[in-house]
Amino acid sequence: MRSSAVYLDSRIKLGVKFGLETMQALVEALGHPERAFPSILVAGTNGKGSVVAYTDAVLRTAGLRVGRYTSPHLVRVNERIAVGGRAITDRALDLAVGRVRDAADALGRSATLPAQPTFFEVLTAAALLHFAREKVDAAVLEIGMGGRLDATNVTDPICSAIVTVDRDHEAYLGTTLGQIAREKAGVLRRGRVTVIGPLADEARESVEREAAARGARLVDASRDTVVAAEKGGQGTLVLRTPVAVHRGLRPLRGRHQRGNLAVAVRLLEVARESGLRFRLSAIPKGVARARWPGRLQRLAGRPAILIDGAHNPAAARALADELRGEPPFVLVFGAMADKDIAEMGRVLFPLARAVVLTPLGGDRAASPEEIARRVGEPAAGAHRSRSVRAALFRARRLAGPRGLVVAAGSLYLAGDVLRSVAARRGRSERK
Repeated sequence: MRSSAVYLDSRIKLGVKFGLETMQALVEALGHPERAFPSILVAGTNGKGSVVAYTDAVLRTAGLRVGRYTSPHLVRVNERIAVGGRAITDRALDLAVGRVRDAADALGRSATLPAQPTFFEVLTAAALLHFAREKVDAAVLEIGMGGRLDATNVTDPICSAIVTVDRDHEAYLGTTLGQIAREKAGVLRRGRVTVIGPLADEARESVEREAAARGARLVDASRDTVVAAEKGGQGTLVLRTPVAVHRGLRPLRGRHQRGNLAVAVRLLEVARESGLRFRLSAIPKGVARARWPGRLQRLAGRPAILIDGAHNPAAARALADELRGEPPFVLVFGAMADKDIAEMGRVLFPLARAVVLTPLGGDRAASPEEIARRVGEPAAGAHRSRSVRAALFRARRLAGPRGLVVAAGSLYLAGDVLRSVAARRGRSERK
């Protein structure tokens, strides 16, 4: 096993840690790589990954060298760190993680490190090092959880976004929308702009209070931007902002992507106003080039497979809106135990002609038995499988060659499905 993989595996057992003290000590020891480039921070319960994907693709289309940091990964950890749209190589990851490990060890020996870095903190520091080494023109970073105490918040962004606020990670962020929004408002900076998406009143009021207290400016993409179908555009959209009219936009799949697109375009406009030099005319081509795997991703086959992370109730409702236009389908469902499984099941299970419950890897995963118990009546009659591979095998048989299999409930499930499908195709090609 490679050195970076061994070290990262040893960090997983440390779990989730809120606080910036460890990250602040690390970046100082590493020479403050986060200061080598302008950064953009994107927070939100749902949609933040899509906004990062749009922003990254547009800036690259405009000719900038862009670093992108996202989480979690689907198949390989390298996916989390990318420059120019390409995931970090194994060699570069080993180098960056090795430097972080050495810095953490030295700080530990001198008793100046508040705590050993977690998996996410190591990867965040490694990403910042890699971006500095690659001399990126800008970096777009997705907040891992919350915002105020997330490791990525060690950066000083030129602008930021809060895409959505909904209930998720309540054990860490709070049990009300106001509390969760206050954590996400940690991306605000004095005198700088944060773009917000469609927020419930309680969440909006919380963000507005934090902005007033910090002297930050807010731009509300849900109120100052109009998104509409383009006449004669064959499915394209036109987006009107106070800055410009953007035509010929082809966003990622899903009705909810209109809101994500509005946030991303306003964020790009704000980034340009904040000093990042690029052409806004790159927006249509960049939006069309954006890719975000594991979110309404359709894999061709007999039957076809539709993969969507849908890891909380709001995401499940967005998926349900899309599924109402699909033919009858078989649902493969797996989730983490700390999620609102009951509500997710109540939203998705009644839409499926059959449900197959599957376990996922890791200590946080819920077993099929726990999922069935927590969902209750909508899970009556659900099939239970021992693994994702077995669940897909059963779902394919239930759906038939002309049917559809939908895999949802967790981004970890999305990754497992992608790995399983790739392995199956590899076996078929070798025959």
